[in-house]
This record gives sequence, C-alpha cells and structure tokens, in this order.
Amino acid sequence: MVLLITGASHTGKTALAQKLLETLHYPYVSIDHLKMGLIRSGYTQLTPEDDEALTDYLWPVVREMVKTAIENRQNLIVEGCYIPFDWEKDFGEEYRSQIRYYCLIMSEAYIRNHFDRIQAYANVIETRQADSCVMERVLEENARNLALAQKYKVRYVLIEDAYEIRLDGIGDVY
Repeated sequence: MVLLITGASHTGKTALAQKLLETLHYPYVSIDHLKMGLIRSGYTQLTPEDDEALTDYLWPVVREMVKTAIENRQNLIVEGCYIPFDWEKDFGEEYRSQIRYYCLIMSEAYIRNHFDRIQAYANVIETRQADSCVMERVLEENARNLALAQKYKVRYVLIEDAYEIRLDGIGDVY
C-alpha cells in the first residue's frame, strides 16, 4: 500500500506522515527532502518558491518511486505539496488499486480561528529555514486546493473544527 499525502503548506502533512510511520511502521518519503537535496546539490536551478515548476520536475521521479514500491510489494508513505491533483492519469489500475491519496485542507474558519496554533506548529517536525506562514497565503493556498480537489474529485480531508485526521480504512491517526 502506498499513501500519498498532499496539501498546502502548514496543513500537517509531515506530522501526519510521522504519526503514520509510528502507527503503521510504513517508511515515508518527504518530497521536500528530495526537493532540497536537488536544489542544494545544484542538480536544478529551481528555487523553493518555484512551486508549479517543482511539481513538474519532481513528480516524474516520485511517480516512478511509487511504482517501484508497488512492484516490490512494499508499503510507503509519500508526503509533500508536489503531488498533482490529476495523479491518477499516471498510473494503470494495477497501481491505482494500491494507492490511497489524501489531500489535507484547512477550512477558512479553521485557519482564522486557529492561526496562532498553525504558526506554533510550523516547525513541529522539520525546521523551516524561511517560513512564509502568513494568514492570507495560508487562506489562499487552502482555498485553491479545495477547489482543485473538488474539480478533480480526489479524496480530501477537510479540517474544520479540531485538528483531527481520519483516513478511510486507517482510522484516527492525529
């Protein structure tokens, strides 16, 4: 089984992946680690701010890692914001049946009511070098992701009142 966890910045993707690692004992790959390794090593001239270009650059590599894990009957969690909403087009049914996709989205009300907590948890798993946790950007990214999740009819977890994540077939994890 491969779990793909995506969402806007500050939605808790990495914290959820860590919790799943502890609960399910599945290894996880952070696409941010891959991104920063490629940027710091000079293998790309892209920067951390080049979101759309980074998705185009990183997704083919991540996609093939997912296929390899499935072909080897290995469990894997992949987390990061560089997983496209139309991810299914890149996999045949034999792969799709082994993949669970989850997009974490915070509602506008949750962001406005809990922004201080969102900021406080920004570095709970990873230390961010330059963090742009600004309410307007968080609101914009989550609204955009909600619209795209609905457009592509993908599974998403809407965080509205309390920060509780329930994944189909996995249960309460965070």
